[in-house]
Amino acid sequence: MRYQVKAIRVAYLITRDSTVAEDIVQDAFIQVFHAISRFDDSRPFEPWFMRIVVNASIKAAEKSSKQINFVDEAEAFFEELISSIESTEEQIISLEKQNQIWEAMQRLSPRQRAVIVQKYFLEMSEKEMAQESGAAIGTIKWLLNSARQKLRSILSERNEK
Repeated sequence: MRYQVKAIRVAYLITRDSTVAEDIVQDAFIQVFHAISRFDDSRPFEPWFMRIVVNASIKAAEKSSKQINFVDEAEAFFEELISSIESTEEQIISLEKQNQIWEAMQRLSPRQRAVIVQKYFLEMSEKEMAQESGAAIGTIKWLLNSARQKLRSILSERNEK
């Protein structure tokens, strides 16, 4: 339970499907159970586990060719996040911004969404992202920069309308 909620959120943010996200996390726990003997206990568990979740989420998102309309799910998710905001006006402004970002993220590729989630949701450094994915740090920087640029472009298009 300690890692489950965070893992499901990570998988959901990448796959955009709550059922698939739950399945991915369940499978990740089973994978961990079978591979725990290979785990280096001198290293922290969470990054290792989250790498399994992120990689499985990317694969699932890339396999999935269907487009899912999940605006209602996204609204429920963001409503929960902003429930601590005091004024109604702040809630409306915050929800609008979050919805804009959420919609923009859906136009990113699964790998681009994954690096955004790792950087801003999991708060991983680029070095950690590179180590966990087995990719070169330059590749991670490129993916992150590309994802940020695309998000900026999408959000600025939306604000110009």
